Amino acid sequence: MTTFVVRRFVDRGLLVDLSANPDGTLHHPDQVAEVCRREDLADLVAADGALGPEQAAARLRVRRADFDHRPHGPARLGSLPAVDRGPIQHQPGRSVDVALYTTASVDAVIPGHPEVDWEQLRMVEKGRRSPLASLRPEPAPVPA
Repeated sequence: MTTFVVRRFVDRGLLVDLSANPDGTLHHPDQVAEVCRREDLADLVAADGALGPEQAAARLRVRRADFDHRPHGPARLGSLPAVDRGPIQHQPGRSVDVALYTTASVDAVIPGHPEVDWEQLRMVEKGRRSPLASLRPEPAPVPA
């Protein structure tokens, strides 16, 4: 289990972080044992896995350029919130921080957007404009 997943478990309220260290976590062993006994642990870990933009695009089977047309760019497909940031190797000896998404949030993109012809999108050749570019951005939510 990765640190990313453990942090998601803290966010879900499955674990309590007892550490004051922002770079690490500390959990009571009995609480960890309780979580480890859950029958749905494998599903929880799978849902809370970390995906960078390249991995998310690959999981959706679309080009990275198409993935970039979804939220936080022009927001044409609604919000896909980044839950963290993490380093990736950009060049040998050099890393950059990228947005990280949960596997579950990426998996929810396709069912959440039946208006998109995903098979057609997947057939667009490199260098061609994304069909998502013609979608109008969703309006920003109005604060209550």
